[in-house]
Parts: sequence; C-alpha cells; structure tokens
Amino acid sequence: MKDASGEQNHKMKIASCFLLSILITSSNRSASGKAYRLSNFQRRLFTCGSIGQIPVPAGYKRVAEEKNSFGEWLRKINLKKDPRIYFYNGRLRDDQSTQIAVLDIPVGDKDLQQCADAIIRLRAEYFFSIGSIDSIHFRATDGTDLSFAKWVNGERYRLKGATLVAYNSGRFGGKKRQQLEQFLEVVFSYCGTISLSKAIKPVDDLHNLMTGDVFVKAGSPGHAMIVVDVASGSSGEKIFMLAQGFMPAQSIHIVKNPLDETMSPWYKITGELKIITPNWVFYRNQLGRW
Repeated sequence: MKDASGEQNHKMKIASCFLLSILITSSNRSASGKAYRLSNFQRRLFTCGSIGQIPVPAGYKRVAEEKNSFGEWLRKINLKKDPRIYFYNGRLRDDQSTQIAVLDIPVGDKDLQQCADAIIRLRAEYFFSIGSIDSIHFRATDGTDLSFAKWVNGERYRLKGATLVAYNSGRFGGKKRQQLEQFLEVVFSYCGTISLSKAIKPVDDLHNLMTGDVFVKAGSPGHAMIVVDVASGSSGEKIFMLAQGFMPAQSIHIVKNPLDETMSPWYKITGELKIITPNWVFYRNQLGRW
C-alpha cells in the first residue's frame, strides 16, 4: 500500500480435488508464540493443487476462460501446502485469521511487494510464462514507463529530483528470471495504487466482473485486490474470489468472506454498495480491468 514519494524508496498438476478431511494432529505456532490452527476448509484445501480446484458452492459453476488468457492462468496458480502467511523476511504474520490459502508465487526478500505490487507481480508472471516479454511494462507513479524488454537491453532508471530518468547502463544478457526479479524490485519501488488505478479501465457494472479484474483504492493509504476466479449460477448471478498482498510485504493469499462463512472464500455480487473484506472495504465503483 505504498504511494507517492514515500513509496519510491519503499518498495509477484492440475489434479482432481477431492473434498477429504485430513486429520491435523499438531498445531503450528507463529513467531509470537500464538497457536495457529487450520480451519476445516483449510484442511480440505490440502487436496487442492490450484486456485481452480477450490470448491465452488452448490448451484454454481466456474465461468469459461479463454485459452492462454490471464484469467485461465490465474486459475492454474498452485496453492502452497502451508496455508500460513509469511513476511518477506521469513517471519510468520501474527494474524493468520484472514486467509484460506496462500498462492505459490514469489514475494522476494525485501519489503517491496505489497498490495498493488502483488497484482503487478501476477501480471508480470503471466506474461513471462507465455514468453510475452514486450507486454511486461508498468507506468510509475510519476508517469515513467518501466519496460522489461528495454531493461533486458540495458535500460535502467535513476531519480532526478522527483522524476525517474531512463539511461543505458550497458548491462546486457543474464538469466531472464534473475533479470525479471531485479526489474520488479524497481517497479515495486516506483509503482503503487495510484499508478495502478491509472493503468486500468473502470468496470461500471459489477455484474460484468471477470477473473483478473482489480479492486483498487488509490492513495496513501490505499489498497488493491485482484479477482482470481469467477463462477456463475443457473440464473447468471456471479460469485468471485479475491486475493491480496499486504504490508509489510507478505505471501499473496486468498481472503475469506468475513460476512458469509457458508460462501467463503467466494463473494456474491449483490446490490450492496460495499465489498467488505477482512482488511479493507471497497466500493462497487472501484473495480477496474487491464
């Protein structure tokens, strides 16, 4: 949840899923010593290898996603066997009550990949996975276009006053994965909810929500979450699942629905103005699309 000048220096088996209960005989403890116990739903998630294998409530089915689309890729993201949230420095987060699963996506070892950055990470990893290097570019808060294709060819960025300036470093080559991680550290340092809100187009009707859409409140503080799956009922009504990064930088995780345990982690699209999540309240008009 970094933005403006402060964020510049402070900043990504498809197998059958059987709903089986797994006996957990030991409890885990956080860094503070507080006991952490898995919910029944989290226990069942041990048999789910990906987002797309998380059970859909009765009466709903997942909407079709285009082949090789961002939505299809999100649905295939693996879930970690350990559903606890870890900070970038390897410490467990004290509050383990907000999530139902953790995505198997890198966080990095610096306090950079926070809320908007987590969404940027997912977008970058998608394009990286399909070899679309030219598509990995993000606009910084000051408007500078940060391009991974240009980074690979030696372009770097430095601050001149309050503005980023591109220059040719003369550094070329190297493993693409390592270069991507280095590039994203720069992106996370100079992008945030303000720049993310400008990069997406408003979705005026929540009923048109799609996998990959983003809820974002720009500002300091601001927050952003991404829709990682969508399902629909027999009458066309939609439900959706949300994931987030948070601050300090930590595991990207799928959040619970704090208002409806029978639907959690799915959220219904209703006539309510607000979308209430465990850590933030969004409004219907804060939804956007890449």
